[in-house]
Amino acid sequence: MASSLTIFGHRGSSGTHPENTLISFQAANKAGANGIELDVQLTKDGVPVVIHDERVDRTTNGVGWVKDYLYHELIRLDAGHSFSSRFQGTSIPSLKEVLEWITSTSLALNIELKTGYVSYDGIEDKVLSLLNHYQLKDRCIISSFNHYSVKNVTQKDSHIETAILLMEKLVEPWNYLKSVGAHGLHIEWQAIDEYLMAHTQKRGIPVRAFTLNERKEILKAQKLGCDAIFTDFPASSIQSL
Repeated sequence: MASSLTIFGHRGSSGTHPENTLISFQAANKAGANGIELDVQLTKDGVPVVIHDERVDRTTNGVGWVKDYLYHELIRLDAGHSFSSRFQGTSIPSLKEVLEWITSTSLALNIELKTGYVSYDGIEDKVLSLLNHYQLKDRCIISSFNHYSVKNVTQKDSHIETAILLMEKLVEPWNYLKSVGAHGLHIEWQAIDEYLMAHTQKRGIPVRAFTLNERKEILKAQKLGCDAIFTDFPASSIQSL
């Protein structure tokens, strides 16, 4: 039963390591996660980088918008110290750097495009180009809360798996998915119910729940028939199954 639920490390093992950093992804891999989830934005000079917030303030020692930093400026920021002093000096990775590392693992990958507030010109093309270069397209899902971004990816490459991100219940999301051209639903776990699961399962639509850190939540998602969960603590989540 346990093996049927795919475990994605949410921003890596972000409960134990600085989120969206290479050491966090390596920790998720070491913990036995099936995959990792990460967020992508573009620097001022158009380099895809792995960071969640549109601003660097919360996770680094810097101030300001990701889009206003040149890549060489951004990687000088400390992305570890605000989590714990023992991770001081950890940098924000480029997507290229992370993909290069992933090729040495068997991890699945979920790339979330952070295009909800900032319109990053060409981000979909850049991400697809890197995935093609590292031949990782077949084990990657591209998702976003900006469903125009998801639709854009699907129109550019119909072979890559895509998913829409949702925080709340949506009326007949299986019909909406068709209009976007997406394959799966990535949904806040409390918005999942038996009705949603019955209708998605009979249509073969994967449902992946976020962000689950408690054993009872994880077991509920498993019982409902979710395909995967996203967790900040992959090691303890795996143990709870």
